[in-house]
Amino acid sequence: MKICKVLLLFFTINLSAQQKPIETIFFDFDKFDLTEQQTGIVTNFIKKIDTSKIESIQIYGYCDDRGTDEYNFKLSRNRVNTIQQLLVSNGFKQSKIIILEGKGRVIVRQDTVENLHEIRSKNRRVDLVAVRRNSFGKDVTNSFKDNLKVGDKIALHNILFNIGSAKLTHHSKNELDKIATLLQSKKNIQFEIRGHVCCTPEIYSDGIDKETKERRLSWNRAKTVFKYLLSKKISISRMTFQGCGNKYPLGNGDQYDRRVEFLITKT
Repeated sequence: MKICKVLLLFFTINLSAQQKPIETIFFDFDKFDLTEQQTGIVTNFIKKIDTSKIESIQIYGYCDDRGTDEYNFKLSRNRVNTIQQLLVSNGFKQSKIIILEGKGRVIVRQDTVENLHEIRSKNRRVDLVAVRRNSFGKDVTNSFKDNLKVGDKIALHNILFNIGSAKLTHHSKNELDKIATLLQSKKNIQFEIRGHVCCTPEIYSDGIDKETKERRLSWNRAKTVFKYLLSKKISISRMTFQGCGNKYPLGNGDQYDRRVEFLITKT
């Protein structure tokens, strides 16, 4: 197929037993629809994936560097929506799709790259990311189970942050709403909210919050969750928070280090 046509490539990267496989779909310039043949490849992927081993799906859309930011954000979101609709229409559970994000254009310095046309074609894409169950590593659970004990650490796939941000996503708020409801029924549980960061040089202990410009990103993430639960009527006497910086990487990918954990301190 000529390069000016819509390109579709599916590949799987297995970095470890816990790492996420990544499926990438490449689009033609200024397009967000798929051909019948490409749709068939996506539906075959859905059929072969073992959903019992998948915690959730994250979908990220991108564009090349041409056009305005506003236009490309819209186009990248349309590409994401195309893949989402195809997944759901073929039986994939909507509840498992936790992130839908159009990231806009990928900036390229035209004077510093070779094969600019090819690079642009690879930037017109959607990354479809399948998150495996129990991806947070040893000694960290991903649910508020019934038999919690002091010292248990809980991290949840739906409570992850964007790089440099302490803001809660829509999906994180939905997850915290569920946690608040659970905590209201388990009034003896007390806990510490621990914020974490990824991608920070070893000479620094924490990341920079791009909104406040302070190197307190992990602290701000923990505080954001603390304040949200407080707004949901969880007593301040039941919870504390702190920033852990980059001291506790999980080794399963940067996305899992942009997290908060709940450390159970009393049951």
